[in-house]
Amino acid sequence: QKCPSQLPLLQEVGCSIAQSGDVKVCQNTHCIWEGCREGTWNEFRAVTTMKPSIPLEPEVRLHITGLHDDYYLNILDWSLENLIAVAVGPVAHIWNGGTLQAIASIDLNSSSKYISSLAWIKEGSCLAIGTSDGEVQLWDIETKKRLRNMFGHLSVVGALSWNHYILSRLSFLIYSGSRLGSIHHHDVRVAQHHVGTLCQNKQSICSLKWSLTNQLLASGSSDGILNIWPGDPGVRLQSQPLKTIPHVSAVKAMNWCPWQSQVLATGGGMKDGILRIWDINCEKIIQSAATDSQICSLVWLPKTSELMTGQGLPGNQMKIWKYPMLVNSSELYGKYFSHKGRVLHIALSPNQHRLFSLAADGIACLWKCH
Repeated sequence: QKCPSQLPLLQEVGCSIAQSGDVKVCQNTHCIWEGCREGTWNEFRAVTTMKPSIPLEPEVRLHITGLHDDYYLNILDWSLENLIAVAVGPVAHIWNGGTLQAIASIDLNSSSKYISSLAWIKEGSCLAIGTSDGEVQLWDIETKKRLRNMFGHLSVVGALSWNHYILSRLSFLIYSGSRLGSIHHHDVRVAQHHVGTLCQNKQSICSLKWSLTNQLLASGSSDGILNIWPGDPGVRLQSQPLKTIPHVSAVKAMNWCPWQSQVLATGGGMKDGILRIWDINCEKIIQSAATDSQICSLVWLPKTSELMTGQGLPGNQMKIWKYPMLVNSSELYGKYFSHKGRVLHIALSPNQHRLFSLAADGIACLWKCH
């Protein structure tokens, strides 16, 4: 059964997006999912403090069974080819971001390991998948074939980030009772793919982002350290970053500004909750704002010069911030089109017309951007 690109808000019949049945469109008032029986389609509301009004319109609500409630994983990505990938346990579900039709399901066929990170290459339809036991797999989604496996440490691959054909990954090493983070660079075009390593001798790294110019690599760690590394993936071993910027708690939510290459947004963890905008060149804060909760995810909205943050407890809401003032212009609430768990992942479509949010409660929402 096919899913249309725009489901009416009063649709009564659900349909399966993935053949495995792990991802399904909500069936409205007939839904048997816990927490949906009392929900209605009309309970979504957005609280706005600035004009214009509602920036997002709820379009489709999804139920995802078996989602890992893990703040430190990165299991959602939306490609420039308009393909959405979501990892659910050992399976990566891929579907077309325009039609919502299933494209493929990549299954590790393992009960002991799961997909801990994924990232689309910027040029084409190659998907990199990181696993909980330290493996990185490359898949061509058009041919539905695995291109290669890259093995490293027997540890969680928590994040992946592409720099053209250079794939950077981080590994969590379990050594002498402590969790040490390292970043490995792989050139996927050559047989000897491991071309460089960055070492960080403190807590495990939980986020990784190449800048849009591919000149800088940002890494955030669980002990509140933001490091900026040089864009030279060929270095064999490097332990000193260009810049080190301390935070109060874990730096997991971060993203480079699409229109200002030196600007980076970071979101503080549970003990912090501060949204900060950095000028990396001078290591200064351009602006900051208290969000009153853990920031789990963030994405820039170039059409309106705004940012969106996915929040944790107590509200588990999505907040929109005007840039550069960081005025909270909108908050998205509602019993039906909302999240009861922390909003761990947010992704924006390549044409910026849609937004995908994924929360710890197993609910995903597709939004239409205005």
